Amino acid sequence: MPSAAPRSALAIRPRPHPSAAHEPPPPTTSTTATTTNKLKHRPCTSYTDLSPLSSIGFSPVQYPQTDRPAKRPMPTPRKTIAVVNSSGRQAASFIRVAVAVGYKVRAQLRNLDGIVANEISSLPNVTVLVGDLYNRTPAENGGSGSPTLGTKGKGAPNHDLIKELYRGAQLAFINTTFWGDEVEIGKALADEAVVAGIEHYIFSSMPNHSQHDHHWPSLPLWSSKATIETYIRSLPTLAPKTTYLYTGIYNNNFTSLPYPLFQMELQKDGSFTWTAPFHPDVPLPWLDAEHDVGPAVIQLIKDGISRWGNGERVALAYEMLSPKAACRAFSKGVGRPVRYKYNPKIDIKVKIPNGYREQLVALEKMYILGARDARLQPPYFGSQHMENSCPGEALELWEGHRGLEEYAREVFPLEEAANGLTWMNESHEIEGEVQGGVEDEDADADGEDDKSEGLVMGGGTGTDTPARKEESWLA
Repeated sequence: MPSAAPRSALAIRPRPHPSAAHEPPPPTTSTTATTTNKLKHRPCTSYTDLSPLSSIGFSPVQYPQTDRPAKRPMPTPRKTIAVVNSSGRQAASFIRVAVAVGYKVRAQLRNLDGIVANEISSLPNVTVLVGDLYNRTPAENGGSGSPTLGTKGKGAPNHDLIKELYRGAQLAFINTTFWGDEVEIGKALADEAVVAGIEHYIFSSMPNHSQHDHHWPSLPLWSSKATIETYIRSLPTLAPKTTYLYTGIYNNNFTSLPYPLFQMELQKDGSFTWTAPFHPDVPLPWLDAEHDVGPAVIQLIKDGISRWGNGERVALAYEMLSPKAACRAFSKGVGRPVRYKYNPKIDIKVKIPNGYREQLVALEKMYILGARDARLQPPYFGSQHMENSCPGEALELWEGHRGLEEYAREVFPLEEAANGLTWMNESHEIEGEVQGGVEDEDADADGEDDKSEGLVMGGGTGTDTPARKEESWLA
């Protein structure tokens, strides 16, 4: 999101006065009846000799076409890209950039509800296909064919919709979610990509930690993506054309609403506290998904499969910050003290989908491993090699990233306002506080969950604040 700060005008350097070292103008002759003013450097112009300017002695230089410097080629992309779950943070970021540089996009949306879905459907060169990627039997889903989030049952991928999605497409950016059976959806998308002859398939994946170390638990939502990745690698025609994108923690996850894991809880004194099970001193990968996924994926496409194909894994994260360092950066941006509070239990205060609840339970089990010894905390991406590639590999794709401090300063207050919150309009004078501090307290670890009936994850503070829908959390 661009800054609202006014832009200053560029200073224009005045033309230097001629000095004695310069060549003097040619002398005028008194023998001619008419005196013509001749310029030392005759100007290049689009005017011809028939122009009225020639009547006053202005004689422009007309360079032959072959002498003009060649224009820098700026070809317009002629390819079409298939995208799913297009109101999610990754997909929406990508679509905005893709159409801005000239690509055509075929975008699948579950529905047209919400700000982002309306925005995507109104962009030029975007063809929207509305429908679920997975169909359940009406009897099983309470009379609706739409799948229930986080549950599995009888049903099948929507093959007709998937086939239509790929019609006329040469490229694909696929980020699956668990609306329905994610693994079956992912396999169906890959199979149809083979039939459609997709030239470059970019799949947003994540690790199955238990495959890297049997002592590490498997995170359900991530392991589904890992299973899909394994299936794609088994397809001999698609595997060489595939790039796997691994994304860091979204800066955009933070909210002062009581959502689990990334709540920036507003305190009475105007400061914020972030409570999570991550070790306070272990760096984690961070990414502004809405700002940086789009340009990075476009560069993957421009470089092509000769650089990023054959199953290449790309770790997309632009900062490696420990929770304490993240709070310091956030504090600088938001202009208020921000403290990190370690708690091995994730506090769930609102209704959340079953699938996401299972993910949070698994996260607790994984990060408790490094509670006492930071060296035992599993790498976020499962592989230490991928962790070490951050942020270098991401910067190779896109250097104009937005860091956590900039996000907290320029975007976080706007997203909060879109969710109906007003804290940013209230002044709090806080003196003598340490910004980016840490609280290491387990006192609430065994407390009961506060299951508020007044807020549901994805719904903001009311029906009129749809800024953060479920797709934002899942994609």
